[in-house]
Amino acid sequence: MTVSTETTGCPGSAGSPGPAPAVPDAPRTAVDAGRWPDVARLPRASWLRTAVAERIVRKALGALPLRVRLGATQTLGLGGPLMVVHDPRAFFRRIGAGGLIGFGESYMAGEWEAGDLVGVLAVLAERAASLIPAPLQKLRAVWASKQPAAQRNTPEGSRENISHHYDLSNDLFALFLDETLSYSSALFRGFPADHTLLAAAQHRKIDRLLDQAAVGPGTRLLEIGTGWGELAVRAAERGATVLTVTLSREQRDLAVERIRAAGVEDRVTVEIRDYRTVRGGYDAIVSVEMIEAVGAEFWPEYFKTLDRLLAPGGRVALQAITMPHDRMLASRDTFTWIQKYIFPGGLLPSTEAIEQTAADHTDLRVSGRDTFGPHYAETLRLWRERFEEQAPQVAALGFDETFRRLWTFYLAYSEAGFRSGYLDVQHVLLTKEETSR
Repeated sequence: MTVSTETTGCPGSAGSPGPAPAVPDAPRTAVDAGRWPDVARLPRASWLRTAVAERIVRKALGALPLRVRLGATQTLGLGGPLMVVHDPRAFFRRIGAGGLIGFGESYMAGEWEAGDLVGVLAVLAERAASLIPAPLQKLRAVWASKQPAAQRNTPEGSRENISHHYDLSNDLFALFLDETLSYSSALFRGFPADHTLLAAAQHRKIDRLLDQAAVGPGTRLLEIGTGWGELAVRAAERGATVLTVTLSREQRDLAVERIRAAGVEDRVTVEIRDYRTVRGGYDAIVSVEMIEAVGAEFWPEYFKTLDRLLAPGGRVALQAITMPHDRMLASRDTFTWIQKYIFPGGLLPSTEAIEQTAADHTDLRVSGRDTFGPHYAETLRLWRERFEEQAPQVAALGFDETFRRLWTFYLAYSEAGFRSGYLDVQHVLLTKEETSR
């Protein structure tokens, strides 16, 4: 899974009946300044920038269907999920200095809370394009932080970016994923779902992709982005011969174990390899939520690689998280909280970007698309609930309170994007035209 850009998420947490969740007290655990320097200290920000940010944020919050309690004395908003800002001075200063990065860091620091965190973030996600006045949005290039050059998805940069997230700990991911260890949207039969249905829903998603790619006995399949090997196992069980490539050593090692345990190691090869260095010809290519880690700069090369590796008559089945095209264009050069803390170098494409890049640089054409954003909302809800339930086990693995707040925010932030409709996820089928370049 790779989620990036300004706001993200799934179908509403607001759908749960019952009393509103209680707002927790501000955390008492000190932030480790060595591990989290930008969270432990308040950033430097001019009084003017902070004042302007406070004025804009106060006005925006006052017009939203939220209740925002600032300190002990003031409440803004039109009613709705409750957001409690324990330290307004720090909250506005962080936003003044870092925009949405500061907003996320303020949560990590415990300066604000929400009992229904997804509900609060979904309200913001629904209005992502209009929270900042249009005249000020035109100044985005001046005030917004730029993506660091170190996060470019060159072959070396991609290895470091992928390792940052996926090499955290296999044990960590196992705490909140289901037994398939699938870290991408599942495909449910209906809502709401519970955790016992997640593995079957993941297999349903995998089988749909393999069906779209026409994977069966004798298929030469390339998988770009191994994960922990579930798709490769399922394809091999259909009789395919699979090459699956990854840049994560932690994932590779466990995927090899799981493939061996499934008894299909004779039909699956797992390699630590950048997609750009793969050679050969394949009847089918499948890639699940990997395009989000490619970066706009390298989208042409990514699609050219698919085109080069796909045999005549072959099929490419992608699972991709997408965002609106106008928001992608507005934020593609901006450094975001997700990029800083979760997925360095990540960028969500739009449907238009996928179609146009393939058309401009390859003989591949989009011949089918299925969207299922609400299913990602449900998937993320189940992950988030399990992650929160497993807090003692997360701590036992050596992850501190700030990390746990970081990941709670990330999962809720992502869920909110899908629930609000700001984000979508889709299966994209690409086929090659008869003519070749």
